Amino acid sequence: MAKTAASAKRLIDYATCGGCSGKIPVHIVSQVVADLPRFSDPDLLVGTEHFSDAGVYRLREDLAIVNTVDFFPPLVDDPFTFGQIAATNALSDVYATGGEPKTVLNIVCFPDDAADPQVLQQILRGASNRVEAAGAVVVGGHSLRDTEIKFGLAVTGIVDPRRMLTNAGARTGDAVVLTKALGTGFAVTAFRSDKCPAETFDAAVASMTTLNRAAKDAALACDSHGMTDVTGFGLAGHAHEMAQASGVTLVLEVDRLPKIPGTELLARAGHHSRATKTNRDFVEPDMAVETDGNDAQLAYLFDAQTSGGLLISVPADRADQLVQRCHDAHLTAATIIGHVENKSDAALVIR
Repeated sequence: MAKTAASAKRLIDYATCGGCSGKIPVHIVSQVVADLPRFSDPDLLVGTEHFSDAGVYRLREDLAIVNTVDFFPPLVDDPFTFGQIAATNALSDVYATGGEPKTVLNIVCFPDDAADPQVLQQILRGASNRVEAAGAVVVGGHSLRDTEIKFGLAVTGIVDPRRMLTNAGARTGDAVVLTKALGTGFAVTAFRSDKCPAETFDAAVASMTTLNRAAKDAALACDSHGMTDVTGFGLAGHAHEMAQASGVTLVLEVDRLPKIPGTELLARAGHHSRATKTNRDFVEPDMAVETDGNDAQLAYLFDAQTSGGLLISVPADRADQLVQRCHDAHLTAATIIGHVENKSDAALVIR
């Protein structure tokens, strides 16, 4: 991976909040939004309920707009790559609805008195690279002076409401497919301490800059019932949200989880972000562990992912086809990792 000198210090040194672990813990988000007013509009198809990936508003029977926003501090030292990761991550929320991103607004916080403006230009170039690959366009943005670098996108997409997917669609008997390998949080955390092997970090970056467009197309082609993307709340957090929203129990098999090569050593060495504990604390009361898997294996469930894969609930007889379509699109980590059962005492079962 190319390296670009950001300034007198590393780009990630501007990320004092901890990179991908800077997301507000899910239990705090739950408390904050619980008593906020709910908007009542028959055309608001997806709002703040169920912590959905994006909001969806219907314009007509066959057309709805999808809105999402995401931004965070640098995870890597190369500004172009950081821009790619941030854009891929934000675009993913539109794909998780089955939609297509159309327009993008850049969101920038930048210490213009401490960092070279060329760094910002490279961040924007990296983002444009992924936006163009998604078939969308950048229409503008907003910038603020800040002591930290932060960057992301507000994305508007479109989706046919009749084919839209949400995290509330999982059905009993479905198979559960994950389209990207886990472990980006371990890799980024180790990288910040100069403890991540180059080949492991490059594999993590390759995953974080891969669009979920092909995975979304595969999900739609296989008549999937529900979908979400796996990001800051980790696999367990987003699987729990899907189970709760759908009124079912998701059963995940820990031995089937796809992992970025080399990250298991990092997990065993304790390179966990702050979110690993908060994600686990939130999910554990509603989770049953029926395996003797070691702590490093279980940690993959709670590792905060940046620009992770899609978690898809698909009819069991179409799951192999979905995985094959992903593999044909070079998403070779796509794997059946579990299934959906009738709701039990636990929303999430780990076997």
